[in-house]
Amino acid sequence: MLAFGLTAAHAAEAPAEAALKHAKALLDKVPLVDGHNDLPWTIREDKAHPMDVDAYDLRKLNGQQTDLPRLKEGRVAVQFWSVFVPGELKQGWARTQLEQIDLAKRMIARYPERLVLATRSTDIAKARKAGKLASFIGMEGGHVIENSLGALRAYYDLGARYMTLTHNVTLDWADAALDLPRNKGLSNFGKEVVREMNRLGMLVDLSHTSPDVMRQALDTSAAPVIFSHSSARALVDHPRNVPDDVLARMAANGGVVMVTFVPAFVSTDYMRWKDGLIARTRTMERDSPAYKVVEAAYIRQAGPAPKTTLQQVADHIDHVAKVAGMDHVGLAADFDGGATTEGLNDVSTYPALFAELIQRGWKDADLAKLAGGNIIRALAKAEQVAARLQKERAPSIAGLPAK
Repeated sequence: MLAFGLTAAHAAEAPAEAALKHAKALLDKVPLVDGHNDLPWTIREDKAHPMDVDAYDLRKLNGQQTDLPRLKEGRVAVQFWSVFVPGELKQGWARTQLEQIDLAKRMIARYPERLVLATRSTDIAKARKAGKLASFIGMEGGHVIENSLGALRAYYDLGARYMTLTHNVTLDWADAALDLPRNKGLSNFGKEVVREMNRLGMLVDLSHTSPDVMRQALDTSAAPVIFSHSSARALVDHPRNVPDDVLARMAANGGVVMVTFVPAFVSTDYMRWKDGLIARTRTMERDSPAYKVVEAAYIRQAGPAPKTTLQQVADHIDHVAKVAGMDHVGLAADFDGGATTEGLNDVSTYPALFAELIQRGWKDADLAKLAGGNIIRALAKAEQVAARLQKERAPSIAGLPAK
């Protein structure tokens, strides 16, 4: 017999409801940091008003995954806005990067009541006290420095606070996870890029890189590294995910693996389904009529895409926390860039993920580390390392021929 006259359905719902209430209360007290959101690229590619920050109104709900009302509902306190540039572009890498940094900064400036540009770990507490979302800029793809450490320093001066060493294309100095290797990891210049990022205080981001780059960057870096949007390779054997031997090294480095919600990195079934579609459409433009015909035929043959779930994301978080340690796990959904997991549909849904972890037995102290404590600590440590290195050595003049 159930106590207090609760029905069986209500009894089943009660723990989940309590966990969600608990999660929201916790996230009202501690800063929630997301490591990767592609909204600037969504604005750039908006079909109605491409690159028009003023026309893309974040004060109201939109048809994508990110806007100010849902960021507030999701308790997001700190956002790294990705200023992504596709490595597949044949020319204009630096120009596109400059445009994206400009676009992101204009986007932040358009909402002074809610967003504020952040460049230091100490800016987070200031923004939170003012009731604003601290907005950092993260570059996705080292191709944009065009083999120049001078360009790297210029991007830092413009506000970039992490750089993903590669995107999906192998560079002259670093191998990408989804491309053929040419450098056996990092070249000598690639290691100098890591050292110069340490000297600047720019976080070295190893998402998208090959496992050899991950390991060599850990060998080279004097500061904590991050994975700005990756998951656990032991659970889903996708090249974009992080192997266990790398996870195990995060404690000694002090870095953070920020778990992503992208279905192909979260679910083996979805990854296999997606790989089958990619094999049939590799040379096609995604918006083309030909792509849509082939996609429809594939769905008739293979069935619709398998669902990925919030619980699977929680599995990856659990695994990273177990292997790397509770001090080395964070969150980076990749909203507006591929995150379409059921139950984690947009930036409003973070409390649901924390509720799931609460039901799994996570303690508040560890949830606070996951939410933001770990990445804030890593950023602060990178700043400390940079202050020391700037006293010890001048800016590097190493370089490679321009592209």
